[in-house]
Amino acid sequence: MKFSKLSQLFLVSAIGLLVATFLTACQLVTIDFVYLATAGTGTTSDGQIQIFAVDSQSGALRTGAPIVSSGGLNPVALAISSDHKQLFVANQGDMTVVHFTIAYDGTLTKKDSITLSDAPVSLAVNTAGTYLYVVTGTTTATLTEYALSSGTIGSVTAQESMVLPGFTGDTVIPTAVTVLPNNNVVYATVYDQSAYNPGGAVTSNAHPGWVFGYTVGTGGALAPSTGSPYQAGVKPSALAADPTNRFVFVTDFASNQLIGYGIQSGSILSYLINGPFKTGSQPSSVAIDPRGLYMYVSNALDSTVSAYVIDLKTGTPSSAVNPTGNGYNFSDTQPVSIAVDPALGRFVYTANYLGNSVSGFMLDPNAGTLTLTQATPYPSGLHPTALVIAPHGNHSSQAVYP
Repeated sequence: MKFSKLSQLFLVSAIGLLVATFLTACQLVTIDFVYLATAGTGTTSDGQIQIFAVDSQSGALRTGAPIVSSGGLNPVALAISSDHKQLFVANQGDMTVVHFTIAYDGTLTKKDSITLSDAPVSLAVNTAGTYLYVVTGTTTATLTEYALSSGTIGSVTAQESMVLPGFTGDTVIPTAVTVLPNNNVVYATVYDQSAYNPGGAVTSNAHPGWVFGYTVGTGGALAPSTGSPYQAGVKPSALAADPTNRFVFVTDFASNQLIGYGIQSGSILSYLINGPFKTGSQPSSVAIDPRGLYMYVSNALDSTVSAYVIDLKTGTPSSAVNPTGNGYNFSDTQPVSIAVDPALGRFVYTANYLGNSVSGFMLDPNAGTLTLTQATPYPSGLHPTALVIAPHGNHSSQAVYP
């Protein structure tokens, strides 16, 4: 059978379109970079930052930019600037904080570092990119604020010792720190080891878990918010603020629960009246999606992720039930850090300390439920402790404006 020239042209065009469609469908498009702090491979003395690229369609991870040294020993925490151009690493082993810049392709370049007088536990950067907050302490809990200039860590602008009123001699252990998106308030969690010390001596009858709140004034001056510190269960392990500056949520590692607070008068915390809320066993980390609609908690002991829908009016989190009725989202072994991708708000990842891996989940934007991403979990270096995510290049981030 012979084709006319017009038919031949149409056939060639159709085949070309089909091939192009196939190639486009198969193209891997990176939407985010995941940065993971690990102990390395066991052959180096420094910690490492491993970099993964996130596929925009499936959420699957693949190797990204080259691995870099964390610049110190035993990295335990990561923080990223709101413009996603600066990364900060807390190295507990040699008491340092190291600053890296993030290139368009996700590559990290070390810029500067500081040495602390005590071991760091957690980090946070304010949205304006003007201050870095570091909580330190193996026996004394301290919050220190450093000035930032294009990410470079400058001088100390404020410092607060987190001591419990009426129990000034107690050993207080810090666990986490966060800053409200409006830059006006800093919150840090601690627990009183003198009052809660499983397997050891208890020498105090103080309430064990607390949240300290500080308002940020002119020049970064810190002042305790009214009523601070606020009771926070038994052993608060992590905290997160919603993007509307109205709610704060704290995980209680010892009581397997999530504690919610409303923010009154800009900084004062008050319990959500229908809390606390059930989690899995030993909740270790909490993350809120960029739109403020959903919240996810990693549970270290049972290796699960709890999913919640947040009521934007009241802040009440309710469990997001999967279509199958299965309320459990299983990760690899012992998830200790969790994050939601900022570019699409469609993927959730956990750093799994004993699994030596990252687990990936796809987030249903209409329900908040999770399903496993393709080929998860993804192998990593030894004992990952923290992860953060940056959009690829100048891709816009999700946000909520109630």
